[in-house]
Amino acid sequence: MTATDTPETIRTADIVITDTTGRILLIQRAWAPYEDHWALPGGHVDPGETSLDAAVRELAEETGVTVAADDLQQLGVWDTPGRDPRGRYVTDAYHATVPAGTPAVAGTDARLARWWPLNALPEQLAFDHADIIAAALPNT
Repeated sequence: MTATDTPETIRTADIVITDTTGRILLIQRAWAPYEDHWALPGGHVDPGETSLDAAVRELAEETGVTVAADDLQQLGVWDTPGRDPRGRYVTDAYHATVPAGTPAVAGTDARLARWWPLNALPEQLAFDHADIIAAALPNT
């Protein structure tokens, strides 16, 4: 059995955070898989936690940016087998917009947190995060 054949499904939450000037917040991953690649903030849904609660928590832990759960709009579910090399990962993705000038500081699981202009994103993003961004911001 390979990692992608594992019967356990792991739930995650990913967050597309934009600011009012049209920039997007990405983190540089500190761990494998995709170490050093840029990615959306996000992570595992803990036991007893909703994906919405996980999105709020992971955003704060990884970037220092806080949003209320009511400010997050669910984008959809990404569940293509093989989307994560660690096994069967299913993510609920969310979007919110914060004011321009919102500071971001790398926290857990992130080497860096940085605001990127939408027209100058890194060439390669981790996982299927380019697809999630495209769903949130179809004109990018």
